[in-house]
Amino acid sequence: MKNRAILVACLLACMHLSASSQVYLTRNGTIRFFSEAPLENIEALNRQVMSALNTETGEFVFRLPMRSFAFDKALMQEHFNDNFVESHKYPNATFQGVMEGIGDIDFDRPGEISVVVEGELTIKDVSKNIRESGTLHIHEDHLHASAEFIIAPEDYNIRIPTRYARNIAREIEVFVDVNLRPQ
Repeated sequence: MKNRAILVACLLACMHLSASSQVYLTRNGTIRFFSEAPLENIEALNRQVMSALNTETGEFVFRLPMRSFAFDKALMQEHFNDNFVESHKYPNATFQGVMEGIGDIDFDRPGEISVVVEGELTIKDVSKNIRESGTLHIHEDHLHASAEFIIAPEDYNIRIPTRYARNIAREIEVFVDVNLRPQ
């Protein structure tokens, strides 16, 4: 619990909050990834995604512990953590970016809005600029943000040993789903 409090403080500090801004936060968002391959599909779910959105500046951040991805098969989870993402050396993945056009969004009016988020995704200490589309659902008491995009493991120095190459797709589908509450 202490680590979560420290992380929340760090997230808020890095968002350069002003007194008039509104911050929305979650500590239990989800990120799921899917790899479709000829021999076997691989899917994992992480329900420990921390995220924050500053509705004044558009700053949008994520942090997720890599060890929190749950797989259907324990052996897949072990290979993922030990061999592919090396979660003992690189325990977290992060995203720090901006939701474009934030000033044009009326957060007092419920509805669904298509958004674009741009920033740096960091996995295994490799940062890549990404620009992705998503959806922001504005509700009376919270925001729901979702997106789907593709990443290539090799872009983040995730090496797939030859013996697993046929089991893992060259592109991985990533699904983001977070419910953010005002703080």
